[in-house]
Amino acid sequence: MPHSDSVRSIRNRLFLLLLRAFLIVVAFLVLFTLLTTGLVLANPSQSNPLFRLPTVARLESYYIARGNWNGVSGIFTNSLDIEAAQWRSSILLDAQNHVVVEYGRPLDPAVSPVFQPPSEDPVTPIFVNGQLVGTLVGGQNIQPSQRLFTFRFLQPVLLASLVLAVFATLIGLVLTRRVVTPLAEVIAAAEEIAGGNLKMRAQTKGSDDLGELGKSFNKMADALERNDRERRDMLANIAHELRTPLTVVRGRLEGIMDGIYPADVTSIGPALEEAYLLERLVEDLRLLTMAESHQLTFEIHELDLVEIARRALNMFQAEAEEKKIRLDLVTWPEKALVNADPLRTEQVVSNLISNALRYVPEGGRVWVDISRKENEFEISISDNGPGVPEADLPFIFNRFWRGEKSRSRVSGGAGLGLAIAKLLVEGMEGKITARSQPNGGLQVSVSFAAAG
Repeated sequence: MPHSDSVRSIRNRLFLLLLRAFLIVVAFLVLFTLLTTGLVLANPSQSNPLFRLPTVARLESYYIARGNWNGVSGIFTNSLDIEAAQWRSSILLDAQNHVVVEYGRPLDPAVSPVFQPPSEDPVTPIFVNGQLVGTLVGGQNIQPSQRLFTFRFLQPVLLASLVLAVFATLIGLVLTRRVVTPLAEVIAAAEEIAGGNLKMRAQTKGSDDLGELGKSFNKMADALERNDRERRDMLANIAHELRTPLTVVRGRLEGIMDGIYPADVTSIGPALEEAYLLERLVEDLRLLTMAESHQLTFEIHELDLVEIARRALNMFQAEAEEKKIRLDLVTWPEKALVNADPLRTEQVVSNLISNALRYVPEGGRVWVDISRKENEFEISISDNGPGVPEADLPFIFNRFWRGEKSRSRVSGGAGLGLAIAKLLVEGMEGKITARSQPNGGLQVSVSFAAAG
């Protein structure tokens, strides 16, 4: 399915989900209202507001204001609504059941007879402050008025529910662009990446949270693609590094077995050297893997970089003299105390000196400087060899990196030394950088925070 079709399908699903959520809320509101109304209607007591007629409420208010029923017949004279219709079909009795108003016509309670309402007529007592002050005997129009009052009660609720449903639809349409579309882009891109298409990116815009979600997703996709590419390159490089020594070892051993080479030191020596090379390569790969997965442990102590540098220089002095390369410590303070792992720090410095000696031609020079910069001590290993082009400097700490000519496999190692040094330094919370020398050559600097 093309990406655009996938986004459209996901957007439609999200929109329907959002719209359904709004409609469910509206439906629950309507259902709750109907259930509540049903329970109220199921209790037809006089205290129930649905069965408490507006006419009775007005009569109670009238009696509270006057204290008697004098003049009550004119209370609904100008009314044309349902209350007036109920009034003209009702009989109002006083507390002693004497007729006060009969079907809208006033009577004198003093001379009117005691009225006994028929059993089939609805009777509504009128109370004021808990005392019976009258009785309203309703005609056949009272019951329909109760149903009409119930409808009037539900009408605004149903209207509000309809308005909410329309409003929910409009909100859904608005949120489609602001919320649903960015989410659909991210979900579709995630499905593509899960399917193996690591080049897919979410097409999101804006600086809000959804825009940041898209940007974060794209950063994650970039990291996944980069890691996948590095993994493939690493596997190809490992296969390349292993192929040559294995070929040499196999060829030598097969030649000895076939009688082509004699089984002596001269024939076995090259195979043994390649076996040593394989061992170093495997050990470097193990160390690199442990460092990348943060499985290395560091014994952090206070150490002196000057002492570390002198030990490393003494270790390589014989090799430097053999190659007629000048190797020395140029500038250094009296002490350069930092907090680091002594073994790993010496390993890093030795690695950098060995790397410099490997690429400096005969008669060249490798020198070490130690200096203090603000709250840090920095040790720099420099050489006057062929150096590294400026365009390649950002990549020299990558695994298996070599330059085109000066760092071929014949003269160099597997290309893991600088990568291991970088991981070891960063594991001890230090910094490592590289830059080209003005007159040629490479300078690699390692810095740690000063102790104390």
